[in-house]
This record gives sequence, C-alpha cells and structure tokens, in this order.
Amino acid sequence: MTLYADSSFLASIYLLDVHSSEALRRMNARPEIWLTPFHYAEIAHAISQACFRGRIAARQADLARRSLAADNAAGLWRRVDFPPAAFAVASDLADRYGARIGSRTLDSLHVACALELKASRFWTFDDRQARLARAAGLRTT
Repeated sequence: MTLYADSSFLASIYLLDVHSSEALRRMNARPEIWLTPFHYAEIAHAISQACFRGRIAARQADLARRSLAADNAAGLWRRVDFPPAAFAVASDLADRYGARIGSRTLDSLHVACALELKASRFWTFDDRQARLARAAGLRTT
C-alpha cells in the first residue's frame, strides 16, 4: 500500500504538536510514503514558521531539519518528482469542489498529487483537505 501524506501529517513527525503521537503511531507500520519537492519545501516552511512564531527555538528547528534530511537520505520516504499534471488536476478540483468545500490551493495540489501518483490512501490532519480528498475518491484515515 502506497500512501500520500500531506505536509500537515509529515510536519507532525518533525515538530511536536497535537497530532505527533498519531503520526508516529502510523509510521510504526513502516508505510511507503511519497515525498515530493513540494513536501520538502512545505515541511521546511513549517519548521521555519514554528521558529518564527516562538513555538520552537532555533536549535530545535535545526534538529528538525537535520532529522528530515537524515530520514530522506536513509530512504524513509519514497522520493518522487512533482507530478507534471498536478496543476491542471488541482484547477479541476477547484472548479468541481472549491465552492462547496472551501479548499485552498495547497489542499488541491496535495490531493492532485495523490491522484496523479495513484495513492491507495491519503493521510492528513487537515479536515478541509480530507473532505476534498474523499470527494475526489481517495481513502482517508
């Protein structure tokens, strides 16, 4: 089973938050999860934002960045390119579901990537993104 996890899920692995214990519990099963350059950029921003907002110290941000890089180098994530059709699919998702669900661009891009990569499941801690994923036919947990 190959999973698409959005950045809210992945950031919870590297930044302590209310979802971290659930994210780590799910990771114990050693699922195969894609990591695109889009994910990497979003996680890097989440770490920097946590530091900017005073949730973590600069030392903790550096540790989170090193942990992400080490996990990536160790092959924890299945690295793939950003799917070329994802922007077109995201636009279609916005047209079909945006007015009803209130999805944002990043929501649509994550769901579009999951669809293009043929994910068997979609993991997120973002309720709106989960609604969009389900509307698009993805299984969420």
